[in-house]
Amino acid sequence: MKLENVDLELLQKKGITSEQLEEQLEMIAKGFPWLNIECAATPGHGISVLSPAMQEGAIKIWDDFLACGGSVLKMVPASGAASRMFKDIFAFVNGDSDKPKTDFLSTYFTNLEKFAFFPELNRVCIDLYGLGALTLIEEKRFKDVAKAMVEASGMNYGQLPKALLRFHKVIGTSRTALEEHLAEGAQYAAGKNAVVRVHFTVSENHLPLVKLKVEEAARHLANKYGVKYEVTYSVQKPSTDTVAANKDNTPYRENGNLFFRPGGHGALIENLNDLDADVIFIKNIDNVVPDMHRQPTIFYKKILGGTLVGVKQRADSYCRLIAEGKPTDEDIEGMLEFLHKVLCISHDNADNMSREEKLQYIYAKLNRPYRVCGMVRNEGEPGGGPYLVFNQDGTVSPQILESSQINTKDKDAREMMQKATHFNPVDLAVCTKDWKGHKFNLPDFVDKSTGFISEKSREGVEIKALELPGLWNGAMSDWNTIFVEVPAETFNPVKTVNDLLRPVHQVD
Repeated sequence: MKLENVDLELLQKKGITSEQLEEQLEMIAKGFPWLNIECAATPGHGISVLSPAMQEGAIKIWDDFLACGGSVLKMVPASGAASRMFKDIFAFVNGDSDKPKTDFLSTYFTNLEKFAFFPELNRVCIDLYGLGALTLIEEKRFKDVAKAMVEASGMNYGQLPKALLRFHKVIGTSRTALEEHLAEGAQYAAGKNAVVRVHFTVSENHLPLVKLKVEEAARHLANKYGVKYEVTYSVQKPSTDTVAANKDNTPYRENGNLFFRPGGHGALIENLNDLDADVIFIKNIDNVVPDMHRQPTIFYKKILGGTLVGVKQRADSYCRLIAEGKPTDEDIEGMLEFLHKVLCISHDNADNMSREEKLQYIYAKLNRPYRVCGMVRNEGEPGGGPYLVFNQDGTVSPQILESSQINTKDKDAREMMQKATHFNPVDLAVCTKDWKGHKFNLPDFVDKSTGFISEKSREGVEIKALELPGLWNGAMSDWNTIFVEVPAETFNPVKTVNDLLRPVHQVD
């Protein structure tokens, strides 16, 4: 492919090499292989269901870890506008009918006062129309109320990030999703000096508003919970953008220029790679609840963190033993059992390896990034799932897969999906350091063959978009992974505005 000067300038600006561009176009043309699955992970076979005694043990490990000065950071992916949360409202605003004709809209307007943002919406309606929201509804001016919420002339909720939306009522005021994450962090991630470190990944255009909100809220929340906040931010790097292609796999151009798109949440592996802490919690911006409903979240977050610390300490001791050249045959058997029973990694040929080969194999598997992932039993909620997957080196290990990575036309693969008992709520505790305490370079552990191609419409033209391996699936493919069952009450996402009417998001 011949690149023009304008192409080279754009690539240089983004930090993308011409070789990377060629690689992306080749991926789009070739597509990606389906993953080879052994089975869905289930309780006792890939998913750990902890007994009360084990839970207590994990919490003690976590409390001791914090007391001894272990460093913790809470990473919250908070990029993007909340427009999908209001798609039904936008459809109504742009539609022909002036009256709500769907159950969704009826629920929304009937329960308007229950939303935490209602006082603000009411004020905006008065400013715009001279009447409060409820009076407008009495006069059948439903569309005006909807416009006041989502349009730029009103609250602009259709374009703000979820982080800045008022999610929950608090006595005398309300809290945004961002504030709830700050509050949550104070209750399980405060370090030895009561410092709570939180990192938000945001879009560049929302960064000033997010910083302003944090400055406004952090002082009050710090006083309430007796902590100090250290909040940092990052934006998705331009170097992780991916080129779009035409249907014939040639580069798609607009006004003569190559067209790049954000590469999906898998690009955030670069942001995670820049963070430094012994343990990093990762949870999406919209999965938060108010204080009165948060106890299960705190309890299981400590369990995930304690499980991670306990497993990592044991793995590090094995790595140290191997590095010092002191493991006995009994030690080696114990290490293999740890790989198999705790990390759920199996290798058909392990028994036939020589002693030296076993040690090399064990060390290579143990000296990797670690993650403990909460898994919720299937109850109709969307999300990828936990599976045991064949790797390129012949091993089988736990992986989080999206349905787009599975060949649903294959009978065996379909049966495995049907037997899946759990889904991924994006509830992770991770360790990104080796046994010596040095940070891993996380892009080295990404499986580039686990991306996928999506088809989009751009200015009326059908284009192909390259999605990078997802943050918690392909981007962490070569990590050590432990699945732990957590209850559904720890997963309370807000995908639509009406989800805020669920009891768990309401304050009595």
